[in-house]
Amino acid sequence: MPFIDRADAGRRLAALLDHLRGSDVVVVGLPRGGVPVAFEVARALGAPLDVIAVRKVGVPFQPELAMGAIGEAGARVVDERVVAAAGISSEEFAAVEARERVELERRVRRFRGERPPVSLVGRTVVVVDDGIATGSTARAACQVARARGAARVVLAIPVAPPESVATLSRDADEVVCVETPVRFFAIGEFYEDFTQTSDAEVIALLERAVPLAAVTAHPTAIGGRGPSATPDPPLRDEDVEVRAGTLRLSGHLTVPEGVTGIVVFAHGSGSSRHSPRNRFVASVLNRDGLGTLLFDLLTPEEEVDRANVFDISLLGHRLVEVTRWLRADPTAATLRVGYFGASTGAAAALWAAGAPDAEIAAVVSRGGRPDLAADRLAFVAAPTLLIVGGHDDVVLDLNRRAAAQLRCEHRLEVVPGATHLFEEPGTLETAAALASGWFVGHMATSRT
Repeated sequence: MPFIDRADAGRRLAALLDHLRGSDVVVVGLPRGGVPVAFEVARALGAPLDVIAVRKVGVPFQPELAMGAIGEAGARVVDERVVAAAGISSEEFAAVEARERVELERRVRRFRGERPPVSLVGRTVVVVDDGIATGSTARAACQVARARGAARVVLAIPVAPPESVATLSRDADEVVCVETPVRFFAIGEFYEDFTQTSDAEVIALLERAVPLAAVTAHPTAIGGRGPSATPDPPLRDEDVEVRAGTLRLSGHLTVPEGVTGIVVFAHGSGSSRHSPRNRFVASVLNRDGLGTLLFDLLTPEEEVDRANVFDISLLGHRLVEVTRWLRADPTAATLRVGYFGASTGAAAALWAAGAPDAEIAAVVSRGGRPDLAADRLAFVAAPTLLIVGGHDDVVLDLNRRAAAQLRCEHRLEVVPGATHLFEEPGTLETAAALASGWFVGHMATSRT
């Protein structure tokens, strides 16, 4: 049965989500068409409403055909079947992605204005769109929600083909759909009124939703500082040009009010400062009073050679130089510095922490390869926490061997049910909480 319009679709969808009423829920709509639907869902559940921005990445010669999607927090989905069928090179995909990311950021600024995003940490997040065809943008939206700390993701849509619902069940903890017609050609055929939603309508609906003051009074779910109706803005939250010797690298520095130390992130296996997992961990550290510096360990030219990703000496030297740059910054001059490393970045972090006069307060490795730091492990003086997924058997064994070589204070924490990338519900949140606790416990004093 067709929907009258998006508001009607939202009310009918809300009826299937009544089991979420009274729980800690946030409703997020995909701009633009998903927001009128999400508004009705949020109103029915008495939940706050926000947007979750994603953009389709279309085939260059057929833009309406999605070959992937991108989202906030660096989320990126590639439809390998479409890419292969259309003969799209990695350079062509990157060019379209770059254009779409500019538009994505414009939309975020347009829709949110000066309002901060609603906190998703530890909450059930209902991702709403007005319908799904291929599912690329919905997958990206689910990734964004998880990267921003959602404890559970529910994907809710009025209409989608059965095969898309089945596929998306791997990206969301629950998929709720009103209609799943076998004969599916386009979303609009299931609406009597499918008039395009304007930016102004989206902004108006967000302003009519639950007031932000009530939204932000939310107790954190993973340790932290508890509820805060008006959280203090950070002292600094900005893109920076990081110096490493003669090189200039792109980075992002966040320094919260009352900062007790700064954690430098060493990404692994070719990841960058846009890594959604590391950005989520950084947000948890920021909430708990720690500053963070995320930066690109390699230049774009260096990334072309995949051997550089495993050159631990190169990465370790780079991290030492960046730490020297950071300590010359007036904001960080008196603060202790810690390292957070993932995958090969963990080896670089331990290599750098084992350098003479490193003065690193603490190191945390998530799903890391500390074994690649080799002989440097014996020289690490910083208290070190190794976090490994319980189902990441090979890496777990490598971490146990590496731990046996550490002479400093150290601990190995195994997260049950987690695989290498900590993609399972709740596992990344657990890893972030462990990391935050370790850093807070070891970085509460100033440098002398």
